[in-house]
Amino acid sequence: MSDKPSVLFVCVHNAGRSQMAAGWLAHLAGDRVEVRSAGSVPADRINPVAVEAMREVGVDITGELPKVLTADAVQASDVVITMGCGDACPIFPGKRYEDWRLDDPAGQGIEAVRPIRDEIRTRVEKLIAELAPANAGPTA
Repeated sequence: MSDKPSVLFVCVHNAGRSQMAAGWLAHLAGDRVEVRSAGSVPADRINPVAVEAMREVGVDITGELPKVLTADAVQASDVVITMGCGDACPIFPGKRYEDWRLDDPAGQGIEAVRPIRDEIRTRVEKLIAELAPANAGPTA
């Protein structure tokens, strides 16, 4: 078992918001946080506009694939952040849940996706500060 916090990002298709959030968390927190993402009805591929928006800021999410949300993924996570999947997200006692209300980038152009990407970064930075502050660690 790992002692680092784990976060699961969930949206319906696991193709836009949750993938951008997972990309930001992995990029900004490095190995301080375990990152997962999933969708209640996963798409066939990641939204190419989301990929492009993240590429613009130096975060590569091209290697990711939409994954189906499982109860095991929820149980293995300390924090579950939903983005519009509603009742499809299983609830387990003792987990921290947050619902990030964000516009869906599906079908949007890059100009509409950039502000979503930037809002996700702001929220991920706040999450990292709460879960895994940079100066956290053993003290002498």
